[in-house]
Amino acid sequence: MAISLIQKYNVPGPRYTSYPTVPYWEENSFSSQKWQHTLVQSFNESNDTEGISLYIHLPFCESLCTFCGCHKRITKRHEVEQPYIKAVLKEWDLYCQLFGKTPLIKEIHLGGGTPTFFSTEHLTQLISGILAKAKVAPEYEFSFEGHPNNTTREHLQTLYDLGFRRVSFGVQDYSETVQKAIHRIQPFQNVAKVTYWAREIGYTSISHDLVFGLPFQGIENIVDTIEKTKSLAPDRLAFYSYAHVPWIKGSGQRGFNDEDVPKDEEKRKLYEIGKTLLAKKGYHEIGMDHFAKKNDSMYNAFQEGKLHRNFMGYTASKTQVMIGLGASSISDSWYSFAQNEKTIEDYYARLDQNEIPVTKGHILSPEDLIVRKHILNLMCQFATSWDAQHLFFKELPEVLAQLEEMEQDGLLILQPNALTVTEKGKPFVRNICMAFDMRLKRKAPQTQLFSMTV
Repeated sequence: MAISLIQKYNVPGPRYTSYPTVPYWEENSFSSQKWQHTLVQSFNESNDTEGISLYIHLPFCESLCTFCGCHKRITKRHEVEQPYIKAVLKEWDLYCQLFGKTPLIKEIHLGGGTPTFFSTEHLTQLISGILAKAKVAPEYEFSFEGHPNNTTREHLQTLYDLGFRRVSFGVQDYSETVQKAIHRIQPFQNVAKVTYWAREIGYTSISHDLVFGLPFQGIENIVDTIEKTKSLAPDRLAFYSYAHVPWIKGSGQRGFNDEDVPKDEEKRKLYEIGKTLLAKKGYHEIGMDHFAKKNDSMYNAFQEGKLHRNFMGYTASKTQVMIGLGASSISDSWYSFAQNEKTIEDYYARLDQNEIPVTKGHILSPEDLIVRKHILNLMCQFATSWDAQHLFFKELPEVLAQLEEMEQDGLLILQPNALTVTEKGKPFVRNICMAFDMRLKRKAPQTQLFSMTV
């Protein structure tokens, strides 16, 4: 990749797990009542045909990983498990009362934090309690994030018996130097053990999360990590950029100095080498920073134009409604977004008042809905079009004028009613999406809100 392109386009920008992005939500015009109204509308439109998705945030971790940008609570006190499970099930009950009919669940994802912080007994209580008030769609997908250091065979077997068939293990990097810097000491043997267990038990999709751009990470570390990953043959991979945002996350990302973090062309070289190695080992690029073998459902979804992206990242199962349960979780009704109380104490307090614990959100405008569709198309298919009238918005000519320079740089191809991202342009897909981001254009942030795009 040309250094001149990196220097030109490596600017702060969103990762677009939503549009509008969270810093541009209009919180003053949002209310829990408006959120619930749009949610019921969307539920009634889609539940019987495609079902809903659930993201359940399990925020506890026994130690802090300094690369992490998630909302979490560090503790070794496992007595916190039962009250939290009880609270999540109460929140689910409030949603079920709101719906007024039995929800059809197409997707469940357990994220964190560390879901495998919880005992198998409490995870069983959680999932059984969720499913007791729902039906499961014929083609469902249940998945969870497992920490290789504390995921037991019992965890894997219990969740498999509850219907889970996909598991993602956080690897990051196998270098001891890098692991010490990010406070995530995790030997290869631990990852190998849980991967083999999952395969023996019958999981049909095993994923590993790798990160490039970590402190002290060099080319030799990327090569070694990918060679070790290949020996375990996961079905899919996330190989994503470390978001160095200490101005947002505070001391949790100050366990090393800024100069220890690879930047610009040095960082991008790590990705390019990793991407080339993955291609040689049978992994195909899917969306942004994701790779899958041809046997994986995400590869098939990408090929069929059905890949979707939301606050959980990429998914092969698109639903119009996604409910986030647990502290800090974000929900999506398609017409609006809503985020729960971020602290566990505030989350509990709202539930004690029998309230759905939403604290902020955004009601999408007609323009938002159109722009959101274009950004989703770009992030999921590297292409979008506006040949249909409902995909046109009045600022589109202005957007296309801005994209002409990117076309001259070889990043995309413009046609009268469509846009296609080139192979050269894929690393800059966030920049291309930013051209469509009307809210970002109208109100440029005064301080840096986002990580760098390259």
